[in-house]
Amino acid sequence: MFEMQDHLIKATAAGAMVRAVAAVTTDTIEEARRRQGSLPTATAALGRVMTGAALLASLLKEGHKVTLQLKGDGPLKEVTGDAEFNGNIRGYVRKPQVHLPSRAGKLDVGGAIGTRGTLSVTKDVGLKEPYAGIVSLVTGEVGDDLSEYLLTSEQQPSAVALGVLVGTENSVMAAGGYLVQPLVGAEDEVIAAIERNIAKAQPVSDMVHSGLDARAILEHVLAGLDVEIKGRQELRFNCGCSRARAERTLIALGPKELKDMLAEGKDVELNCNFCDESYIFSIEDIRSILEEIKKRWVIHSS
Repeated sequence: MFEMQDHLIKATAAGAMVRAVAAVTTDTIEEARRRQGSLPTATAALGRVMTGAALLASLLKEGHKVTLQLKGDGPLKEVTGDAEFNGNIRGYVRKPQVHLPSRAGKLDVGGAIGTRGTLSVTKDVGLKEPYAGIVSLVTGEVGDDLSEYLLTSEQQPSAVALGVLVGTENSVMAAGGYLVQPLVGAEDEVIAAIERNIAKAQPVSDMVHSGLDARAILEHVLAGLDVEIKGRQELRFNCGCSRARAERTLIALGPKELKDMLAEGKDVELNCNFCDESYIFSIEDIRSILEEIKKRWVIHSS
């Protein structure tokens, strides 16, 4: 298999009666796995959610972003993926050390997430408040649940496939996904052709592992439907956390919590769930933050 940079391709087909997007996310998911030290089942769940978020983000506009989160009754508890329109992706799994026996020869993502719970999608499109939609889990396999969300919350029938292939040493060998949406007015023959193509297609992780890029994946699932490529986006792991953001987290705790930290007389360490970056704040740092809060309070009160 040759090396390819993670990327996403947007396309239409059948005279613009179909909208589709496909992504290769192997390196991005491997970076998330490395940072969180996740085991195979947790990695597969994390990769599917992150890839799903990237597919959704590609349907937005510049500057917009989306958060895809699954909470279930399985041992993983919670899996989150954040993606921006510009291709930045990050993800978080609450229990990264979860690994279950395979089921039907595949990693048991559904069992790890569970079937009792919710999938939520939050879109930040630059308005005062983000848009949020939520549905109950269907299978916990992520792709099926995302399809249900799109149908229920956005009234958009969609075929969603997400996959992660994990090697014997826990590293990610291939990851990717696709999203196909027949639009209003799509003919029955077009929908039937898509269904036949998808039924014949390999699992998306196998397609990526065999060397197919996102364009080739779309050409497989949209075979015979005159695919027209509309754009390409490079994808990458990017958390966006910083010491300044960590400091704002401390400020948000309020004076009482900060005073309690000072009384303990120890450095405070904040750890980012997404990238595992640590930010250390000394006693002097905490004292300075507390003084700054007091100054702001005086200014706002005067």
